[in-house]
Amino acid sequence: MDSLRIMRTSALEGHTASGHFGAEGDGVVFEEVRDLNLHQIAVWPETLGSVGQTMAETYGVPAVPGPGKSVTGSSASILRIEPLKFWVVGAAASELAPEEGAILDLSHSRTCLRITGPEAATLLNRFLPLDLGAEAFAVGTVASTAFHHVGITLWHSDDGYEVFLPRGFAMSLWELLREGAAQFGYRILAPVEDQ
Repeated sequence: MDSLRIMRTSALEGHTASGHFGAEGDGVVFEEVRDLNLHQIAVWPETLGSVGQTMAETYGVPAVPGPGKSVTGSSASILRIEPLKFWVVGAAASELAPEEGAILDLSHSRTCLRITGPEAATLLNRFLPLDLGAEAFAVGTVASTAFHHVGITLWHSDDGYEVFLPRGFAMSLWELLREGAAQFGYRILAPVEDQ
């Protein structure tokens, strides 16, 4: 029997109509990543090496990233959000025995916005207490931070800034981002699906 994939309704459904908004130009470009495939893997200190090696082999990367970093392999991206916690983006997590660690499916709990454009870092710096300069927050960097007192995760991927918002706060934070981007001119692209 084929497995059924559950399609989720976006927390931003009906509020991401494609088009240009605000001032002239496309200083910021927004794109929602729908049907997010996101799993958290938490390991014990004594199993970090063995589970890390298994993850690297499973997702086609040479090694798991260090804290605050990411790596993209042949089947998924691995984000090291804490010293003993990883996020796997784009694929399901493989099985893990309880003595090795724990897996948590976060796919339904987050809304992912991809933000690009010449003013993307400027916009995000208006809301996030991070240095998003090219040297401080280079491609591959990951950080857990606060956006209007809401905990979020920011990943600077090869495609842009990926902002993981808690589903319950996604709409209010989306409105703040749009208001902030209006001065730069912004474009909303049609949503893309997670691989």
